[in-house]
Amino acid sequence: MTQAKTDPRVLRTRKLIMDSFIKLSGEKEFKSITIKDITSEAMINRATFYYHFEDIYDLLEKVLSEVLLVNLNYDFYQNSELNEKTFVSIFKAITNFQKSLSNRCHRDYEDTIARIIREQLEIIFYKMLFKQNKAKEDKTLKITAVILSWGIYGASIEWRRNSKASPEEFIKLVIPSVMYGISR
Repeated sequence: MTQAKTDPRVLRTRKLIMDSFIKLSGEKEFKSITIKDITSEAMINRATFYYHFEDIYDLLEKVLSEVLLVNLNYDFYQNSELNEKTFVSIFKAITNFQKSLSNRCHRDYEDTIARIIREQLEIIFYKMLFKQNKAKEDKTLKITAVILSWGIYGASIEWRRNSKASPEEFIKLVIPSVMYGISR
């Protein structure tokens, strides 16, 4: 089964379904999009859709995760250290992702988007922290990754709602406190 999922034809079909969904989400609200709409747009049958995705919510989650990973340039972060440059870069990627979604997504996406952003950030932060702190207890690194992911996500929401500053200016104000503690 794993080999079938990496077959180029399977990957192309999966991408076709995802691209069709993205196109439709630019035209109508999520709650109005049906499996029939997606299969018609992608010119596939229902069975093909269900081979790739459990349901429309599974598709939504996969599309958002992949779009976010592209924005985050996941490969870059796997080889980077957690420093000011990576914090700024991650924050910019998150704010760009949210801006791009706000043009075509509505309130029905909000909880899913928030969860996906936090989960992806947690994975990235954990890997970076682990690489830099192999001697530290795993549980400590995981909790730190959770706190950083929620913090960066929360800061991106605050920036979107209230800030006139650029994402870089906004996040650079707090990086010293995040990196070196409040008392410095």
